[in-house]
Amino acid sequence: MLEGKAVIGETDMPQTMQQDALDVASKALDFFDVTEATEIARFIKKEFDRTYGGGWQCIVGKDFGSFVTHCHGCFIYFCIGSFAILLFRGSAAPEAEAANQFAALDTVEA
Repeated sequence: MLEGKAVIGETDMPQTMQQDALDVASKALDFFDVTEATEIARFIKKEFDRTYGGGWQCIVGKDFGSFVTHCHGCFIYFCIGSFAILLFRGSAAPEAEAANQFAALDTVEA
């Protein structure tokens, strides 16, 4: 794992889900080399899909911008050392809310 403590930049997740995200990321960093950002992201996404249901998206890297629409309570952006991780449950369109597929939607820039 990369040295250093995780620093949460932005989140609206419940505390237990936040801790799961940090634990899964730490596990991924133990399994994969830091040069394998795609594999780290895949691991984190699949773990959250398995634990919390489908629709999770994960972006991992050292320099990226984002502007995403996510389900309320399903967003976290954090850093471990110089590595940034963005994990969120996405939604294709606000109409999904009307179909009761998701709770409230938020758009956050990270």
